[in-house]
Amino acid sequence: MATVDLNSDLGEGFGAYVCGDDAAMLAIVSSANIACGFHAGDPDVMAATFRTAKAAGVSAGAHPGYADLQGFGRRRIPLTSGEVETLVAYQVGAAIGMAALAGHRISHVKAHGALANVAAADRSVADAVVRAVKAVDPSLAFLAIACSEQVAAGEAAGLRTVSEIYADRGYAEDGQLAARGTPGALVTDPEEAAERTLRMIGDGAILTLSGRRLPVRIESVCVHGDNPHAVAAARLLRARLTAAGLTIAPFAR
Repeated sequence: MATVDLNSDLGEGFGAYVCGDDAAMLAIVSSANIACGFHAGDPDVMAATFRTAKAAGVSAGAHPGYADLQGFGRRRIPLTSGEVETLVAYQVGAAIGMAALAGHRISHVKAHGALANVAAADRSVADAVVRAVKAVDPSLAFLAIACSEQVAAGEAAGLRTVSEIYADRGYAEDGQLAARGTPGALVTDPEEAAERTLRMIGDGAILTLSGRRLPVRIESVCVHGDNPHAVAAARLLRARLTAAGLTIAPFAR
């Protein structure tokens, strides 16, 4: 029976601000990418999310992004490669510390938002992210956007590189995630998201907005946790994947 990981970006509240239902999502997904305080999250939110992930038997990773709380890390910030490297290393270190405090450990790193999108297209930025991960802990896996420079950078550096697709995002013709605001960039219908995910896994390929199929390795599927229908969509997706004969399990194991 084939196995696939189901991941979500969590721990994205801040102070009194709550973002999504992390406890419900952690009962559905097999891996969680936890915000490290720069685009979202804070020490208390991080520790609480790591504790909940451990209790749920969910693998946890660091989810570093640009220092952009107001923009939720979705605005591009012009940093040098060296600045990207230190930005990511700092956040991965924070995640390791907060996970340890919660009695858990991190298994992987996944870049967030605009940082992830830039690293998907710009090899120098992807290399900087990977250098940071490898310097902090070379045993960490790198959860990378499929069909991107992230995958190439991670593999070239010798990191275990896990290729992921998105259930709830549309793809441009070059295989990159379609820019938010582009028609079809956000897949808001849970049934549609589940159906297209099954097609992509079955085909071993990304489906672009025009219907093109771009062959990729698919090891993990991301469903976002910061929208009003996230829990219902994730629950439906898991049910559809298991009904198709797939086993949901963390790639870290």
